[in-house]
Amino acid sequence: MSQISDRLASLSPSETLAMSQKSSELRAQGVDVINLSVGEPDFFTPDHIKAAAKKAIDDNFSFYSPVAGYTDLREAICAKLKKENGLDFTPNQIVVSNGAKQSICNAVLCVVNPGDEVIIPAPCWVSYVEMVKLAEGKSVVVPSGIENDFKMTPAQLETAITPRTKAIILCSPSNPTGSVYSREELKALADVLARHPQIIILADEIYEHINYVGGHQSIAQFENVRERVAIINGVSKAYAMTGWRIGFVAAPLWLAKACSKLQSQYTSGPSSIAQKAAVAAFSGGQSCVEEMRQVFERRRNLVVELARQIPGFKVNVPQGAFYLFPDVSYYYGKKFGDKVIADSADLAMYLLEEGHVATVGGSAFCAPDYLRFSYATSDENLKEALRRIKKALAKLK
Repeated sequence: MSQISDRLASLSPSETLAMSQKSSELRAQGVDVINLSVGEPDFFTPDHIKAAAKKAIDDNFSFYSPVAGYTDLREAICAKLKKENGLDFTPNQIVVSNGAKQSICNAVLCVVNPGDEVIIPAPCWVSYVEMVKLAEGKSVVVPSGIENDFKMTPAQLETAITPRTKAIILCSPSNPTGSVYSREELKALADVLARHPQIIILADEIYEHINYVGGHQSIAQFENVRERVAIINGVSKAYAMTGWRIGFVAAPLWLAKACSKLQSQYTSGPSSIAQKAAVAAFSGGQSCVEEMRQVFERRRNLVVELARQIPGFKVNVPQGAFYLFPDVSYYYGKKFGDKVIADSADLAMYLLEEGHVATVGGSAFCAPDYLRFSYATSDENLKEALRRIKKALAKLK
């Protein structure tokens, strides 16, 4: 008899982490697996950030921090938001958490009641729907396809809104598609949301600096919705600091206070040492961010070129993040021996077992006809991975 709670039983495990785990298990068995399943920069944390962490240890920052984070970090975040985004926040509107993942979950749990609806444009990151489940809300998934670069239209948004709509989660640049909403596209969405003042806008901007089309645009810039926008960001992607676990929410004061209250009861503040490293990340020179962005852009160009050479793949050109999200439905129904490819999950498993390349099936992202490739790895790995994928797919009949 299972004694697990209904709340937990309703959740699905993260397919991205599960696929990464499977690839690690194969590697442990001596199989040469190229892992394109995990969304993690392959760079090392810049030296000036590591130096700040070492100094924090020597300076004995070994005690609990305030629940919402050290004041100097929250001030540094406010300065970043002002300088880079033209947005005015005060430190008491910032709550620093154990990664942007916790920041998003905090916000969802603080605004969603049982039965409330949350609009989620799809393809979407694997955890959004699960977080809404945790809050006992209902996800209203709004699908879009490769033909419109995976972007939700204002008409789709208007249609999805009901009297029960409590929030929307927007991610730009997007995981898993790499799509980036332009200022004009965001304004059109903001104009729809302005007519529905009950809706809280959660803007996941963790890929802000991995952008290939110019400066980042935030929906928080528009006055007609600004007071209802919570920005979620962090240091993981831009500064190659995934393991440091520092994210933040910049929100209306009432929501920031709620997030802090929630966090006080289940994690308290994040790592004191990682917070001091994050101060250096936000306050120090930003050339390291641009250097990494340029490498990601070169890899984007490489992986798009190689993927377009694979028969049956439909490929667009991602404008940000470090993912490619091709339509792979051409291969459904094809066979290898007695193995039939029914969907993208089957195809991802086939590519892992036959091609020794780890990817993630699109169903995890509410887009079942697609596969996600992370190109946050070396040029050599990308060339070899796409070669293996092409070879493995050629065996399907």
